[in-house]
Amino acid sequence: MNITLEQAETVSKAGKAKEIGVPMNIAIVDEGANLKAFHRMDNAWLGSVDISIKKAKTSRFFDMNSGVIGSLSQLGEPLYQIEHSNGGLISFPGGILLKDKAGNTVGAIGVSGGSVEQDHEVASAGVAAL
Repeated sequence: MNITLEQAETVSKAGKAKEIGVPMNIAIVDEGANLKAFHRMDNAWLGSVDISIKKAKTSRFFDMNSGVIGSLSQLGEPLYQIEHSNGGLISFPGGILLKDKAGNTVGAIGVSGGSVEQDHEVASAGVAAL
């Protein structure tokens, strides 16, 4: 299973970022962690483009939220320094898996531009839109 372009557009346009008034970058990757859709809101930080894509990829590469990778990659934890693998991972919230109605992973969303709490909130709204 894979996310369709129509579904990816729906997820990335979920509207939560506009609602909270924070310009964000929103990336959707497919099942293979390939970029499927991307939206950069007006005035969103340029540096967040790469972060949003890497949050989505991080989530899909390891089938967990990017923030979970963060907790597992702290000093003394089993995935310490994993963020240096795969061309660089992002290990803080804002990357979430996307699943179909049957629970199959079809991709992931990555959001960057606000606080990590806002990024996660916008990503969660995208998940709910699917």
